[in-house]
Amino acid sequence: MNITQESDYAIRAILIMVKNPDREILDANTISELGNIPIRFLLKLLRKLTQGGVIKSYRGVNGGYSLNKAPKDINLKIVIEVIEGPICINRCLYDKETCSAGKGDNCAIHMALYEVQSKLIKELEAINFEGLKNGAW
Repeated sequence: MNITQESDYAIRAILIMVKNPDREILDANTISELGNIPIRFLLKLLRKLTQGGVIKSYRGVNGGYSLNKAPKDINLKIVIEVIEGPICINRCLYDKETCSAGKGDNCAIHMALYEVQSKLIKELEAINFEGLKNGAW
């Protein structure tokens, strides 16, 4: 599994919003500048994050973006899945028919990778933006 640049930028954008509570709504240019994120790329990410319910968008002269949830309720798993889709470290974990050994649920590798994936998901869920804001990690 690889966390793409897209997910990295999305995580940065959310953290910028979390770290600027005095400014409830931030415009895309401000997020872009603070996060050193290319504006065109950021707009694409912000659209995905809005569609995923992580942030809200506001139109107009005073428009911009704000969190749709409390920072403690947004974790890395949520953001990564909004950007990348479901976390799955091997294709046979979501489609048993693709098991190259033809064993489906009876594959030792499948079972071992499922355990790794479960642990990874739990770890990503444990890291929320309230903790990141406070430097807990």
